[in-house]
Amino acid sequence: MKNLLIISLLLISVSLATSQSVTNQLAFVQCLQQPPTRFEPSSTSDVVYIPTNTSFTTVLRRRIPNLRFDKPTTPKPLAIVTAATWSHIGAALTCARQFSVQVRIRSGGHDFEGLSYTSTVPFFVLDMFSFRSIEVNLTEGTAWVDSGATTGELYYRIAEKSNVLGFPAGLYTTLGIGGHFSGGGYGTMMRKYGLSVDNVVGSGIVDSNGNIYTDRVSMGEDRFWAIRGGGAASFGIVLGYKIRLVPVPEKVTVFNVGKTVGEGAVDLIMKWQSFAHSTDRNLFVRLTLTLVNGTKPGEKTVLASFIGMYLGRSDKMLSVMNRDFPELKLKKTDCTEMRWIDSVLFWAGYPIGTPTSVLLETTVTKKLFQKWKSDYVKRSISRTDLGLIFKKLVEVEKVKMYWNPYGGRMGEIPSSRTPFPHRAGNLFNIEYLIEWSEAGDDVEKKYLTLANEMYKFMAPYVSSNPREAFLNYRDLEIGSSVNSTYQEGKIYGVKYFKDNFERLVDIKSKFDDINFWRNEQSIPVRK
Repeated sequence: MKNLLIISLLLISVSLATSQSVTNQLAFVQCLQQPPTRFEPSSTSDVVYIPTNTSFTTVLRRRIPNLRFDKPTTPKPLAIVTAATWSHIGAALTCARQFSVQVRIRSGGHDFEGLSYTSTVPFFVLDMFSFRSIEVNLTEGTAWVDSGATTGELYYRIAEKSNVLGFPAGLYTTLGIGGHFSGGGYGTMMRKYGLSVDNVVGSGIVDSNGNIYTDRVSMGEDRFWAIRGGGAASFGIVLGYKIRLVPVPEKVTVFNVGKTVGEGAVDLIMKWQSFAHSTDRNLFVRLTLTLVNGTKPGEKTVLASFIGMYLGRSDKMLSVMNRDFPELKLKKTDCTEMRWIDSVLFWAGYPIGTPTSVLLETTVTKKLFQKWKSDYVKRSISRTDLGLIFKKLVEVEKVKMYWNPYGGRMGEIPSSRTPFPHRAGNLFNIEYLIEWSEAGDDVEKKYLTLANEMYKFMAPYVSSNPREAFLNYRDLEIGSSVNSTYQEGKIYGVKYFKDNFERLVDIKSKFDDINFWRNEQSIPVRK
């Protein structure tokens, strides 16, 4: 066994290319596999994976949905620790502190810039995959959900116990709870109940010394505030969240109606901008803009899809739609009534009738190269400017836009209640997405250029000073930290957090003055 370890370490030394000495890196790996890390010898091979392990690549790739960060040239971790107990976490942190190795904390792996499993400095991945317990308490109307569980698993376990309770969280069912909640957590019920973090009532966290705080009292209100929208990876390892479940009706109603520019999409979008944020808060109507073939050969046009859900029956929803958005001419045949849990599958893109057991699948099966960006819109975009936007979408071809309406509960919660500041004053949020399947650096550069071209074009129509962004749609192009300084952090920090950034810095400086928890977009300390 000892000889095998020596051979493994020698093989690693050949593959590692970082600025720190190979000796320290090898010592770090050896630290993980030897006392006093407190890993049981029989379980070490099931917990610690190094590059020479036959399962290393499989374990690393199982939660990498974005092929941009799954290339041979992507920096690889010195090790992956698939912690199964709290003591495993503490042991791994002991080695990281001793040998100055950074930690990347991965729950679902949907960080759009791959920061939960990549780095330009020596690092290891702490994979929370084994922490997936979900305990639903119907008496309290709450649930505890571990950081490594997915939104799909959470939705499924809630529906197992009740068909009149749900939770406002994301559309992708393989999102890891740890990252999704710690960044805010958008969902289709946000106009009714706010974000995921607005319904978090407790949590647990491990600090850099391995100290475990099992509730908000022991961790303190400052730290509890910070990890609900401020990016928990800047403050520690969140073990899980206690959430308040929300009431949902036995039946909800969904629809998806698409119109091209030639079919009057511009008029409909003009009305959507005044309707979507001001209508009944039980109604959420998302707008997507995608490129489709036109009526003439070789012609391209924009398709506007109005995708909605009403927390109630179709008759009531049609009454609201006919009152507030009659221009869409929504008909009963456009609507489908279903259980709330089935609406989760609808929003995730599954065909109606798909068994809910698919929510228990934790691995992304369809992987593509992706780039996301975000914006906030505070005033309606004119008809003339919509025409210009459509023309630009045709030019950049592959960029898709998702417009998510605000209003309702989102406009009532103070911007300082959680680190997530984007509350009142917003009409809607924009997601930009470009996806491609071809590999190659030149191809990637081409598509990233198109995404940035569209983003730059939209500047006159969105927030400014700062141009706001959403942490869950991570974007390194709005600012990145090389030396982990306050000056670097403020560039992206005010865009993500606005006035809440300074409080996050104060909390970070108090509880992590050595800046142990850091990455390319972490909260800096005040130095």
